[in-house]
Formats: sequence, structure tokens, C-alpha cells
Amino acid sequence: MNLTFEKLEFFFAVLVRISAFIMAAPFFSQRNIPVRVKAALSFFLSVIVFNMTEYTPIGEGFSTGYAVIIIEEMLIGATLGYTANLCMYVLDLAGRLIDTEIGFSMVNVLNPASNIQTSITGSMLTYFVMLIMLVSRMYYFIISAIADTFEFLPVGRVRLPSNIYLVVVKFIKEYFILGFRIVLPVFATILVVNIVLGVLAKVAPQMNMFVIGMQLKLLVGLIVLLLLIGMLPSIADFIYSEMKYVLSDMVKVMTPK
Repeated sequence: MNLTFEKLEFFFAVLVRISAFIMAAPFFSQRNIPVRVKAALSFFLSVIVFNMTEYTPIGEGFSTGYAVIIIEEMLIGATLGYTANLCMYVLDLAGRLIDTEIGFSMVNVLNPASNIQTSITGSMLTYFVMLIMLVSRMYYFIISAIADTFEFLPVGRVRLPSNIYLVVVKFIKEYFILGFRIVLPVFATILVVNIVLGVLAKVAPQMNMFVIGMQLKLLVGLIVLLLLIGMLPSIADFIYSEMKYVLSDMVKVMTPK
């Protein structure tokens, strides 16, 4: 690789964008992945992308203008990675809604994707979807996504637009739709259980429906969650499809006119 001073500037800008993306993207941003592994992955991906991308001189040198370009590249990578990671938050929403219905809402654990406290079911769904991502090699799509951005978003020629928030607003609508689609089987089942408990409370008022309802909802909820495991490939497909659409929309918004 014939590396000149100008190409070194270009390579460093590529490295900054890819490193920011890896630190914020789903699967790669988990805390249990060592920082050295992330740094090594970012470096070797940058070398590959640098050799695959058409070199265009930045022409700024190590000056204030070049520092601005580096900051912009970091923001582009972090924005794309965080946008893709937002799709994983759907599992957190679905898990909280499910645990609210079956009675697990008071127990919180650390979510490996979002690095925040979440419900048990949300963490379980995240682990399963991450496992499906690993088995189906979906992480190849995440890597290819950041590599393809250099074709549409040339280094040093992209400015973050002011209407970038429209992509997030559009995603919020899909966020709730996907979350409620995941939780719908549990919600419908618990609704039927509540109706049955209401009828029993009228028929046999001497029975303590509060105590019976807590145990019955928990039992029925666990059974539905067991059946829900068979729907995990469809849930993962929902997440990955939305991830593709969101990244595509974000790149379209950032693409220079």
C-alpha cells in the first residue's frame, strides 16, 4: 500500500468514521466485547475500506479545517451506528410491556445491547435476537453497511443536514408498531384472563381474585412466552428489516445533493 501524507489524512478520516460506528452499532457496541477487539476490528476494517474506496484528496492538511472534517466523520459514524442500535430498543419496549402484564415489571437487569437497566423479558429477547444475528451472520450486513456509506457519503464532503431528525421521527412510529406487534400475543392472552377473572369475581365474590389473578397471570404469561420462542425468527426479521430501512433513510438524508 503506497501511503503518502495525503493518503494518511484520508485513511485517518476513514478510521474515525468506522471506529465511531463500531462503538455505537448493535452487536459490536456491547460491553462484554473488549475495547482492544473493537479497536483492532476498526483498524483492519479501515484498511480494507481504504483499499476499496476511491481515493479523493481532502486537501486540508493537519489544520483547523481537517479537525472539522474529523469531527464530522466521527458524528456520521456515531449517528449511523446509534440509528441502527435504536432498532434494538424495540425489544426493550416489548419486554417492559410483557413484564407489566405478567408481573415481572419490578425486576430489572442490564440489557447487553443498550447498556441500560431493562426488564427480564427485554433482556431475554435481546439475547435471543443477538444469537440469531450471530447464527444468521447478520453482522456482515452491519459491516457492509458502514463500508457502503463511503460510496454515497464521500470523506470530507458530507455535512450533517438540519432535517436529520425526520428519520428519527419516522422511526418512532415504527418503534411502537413493532413493539406492540411483539407483545400482542401476551397482551391478548392476559386480556382473556382478566375477562375470566372478572366473570369469576361476579360469580364467586368470596374468592380472592387478587391472589388468584397474580399467580394465574404469571403461569399463563410464562406459557405464552414459551410459545413465543417459535416466533423469534420473525421478530428478528422485523428488527433487521427496520434496521435496513432506517440506515437507508439516514444515508439518503446525509447524501450530498
